[in-house]
Amino acid sequence: MSITIDYLQETFKGQFEYALLDELAKVGQHKVIPVGSYLIRPGEYIRSVPIIIRGSVKIMRPDQEGREALLYYLGGLDACAMSLTCCLGSRRSEITAVAEEDTELIAIPVDKVDEWMCRYSSWKQFVFQTYQKRFDNLLQTIDEVTFHKLDERLLTYLQKKTKSCQCSELTITHEEIANELATSREVISRLLKQLEKMEKLKLLRGKIEMLPN
Repeated sequence: MSITIDYLQETFKGQFEYALLDELAKVGQHKVIPVGSYLIRPGEYIRSVPIIIRGSVKIMRPDQEGREALLYYLGGLDACAMSLTCCLGSRRSEITAVAEEDTELIAIPVDKVDEWMCRYSSWKQFVFQTYQKRFDNLLQTIDEVTFHKLDERLLTYLQKKTKSCQCSELTITHEEIANELATSREVISRLLKQLEKMEKLKLLRGKIEMLPN
């Protein structure tokens, strides 16, 4: 699908000035990423920065043993601060980005990221706000790891996922949760059963239903 000015004005609702939208329409690539598809893997050079229009993208960081810890989610009108950093420094990616659901995005060529910083105040503000949002996400993650028990972290994790997908039912395995929270499947299974007894959630076959507070 080609990108039009009208589409961008409706999407960003006054966030960017007309001249920037005009450039974005010319150089941006509209993409639909199927659920489970990778946007970037560790070690790859980032060729474009995605702005998420609809859907959800999970950002993770792997360790040397191949395990991956969840950093944050990207949702509507979010950009990835890690991608911006790698673009500006011409560095290889240190993160994994994978679509949590069918995701619509606009991909911006890396050479435009720095150029627009100097030319458009609205883009500069957007980039700074992206860094601030991701910094706040990481601080929250550090607080959860440092100060919260694993059952509290698990419940917060599940609540974030339902908020990200705007749904109450999650299709996810205990193994996947364990990998993202850097623990074992057995521990996650035990904690999920505890949360079910507390009527925080309901365990279904291959799914987890979050219950109203």
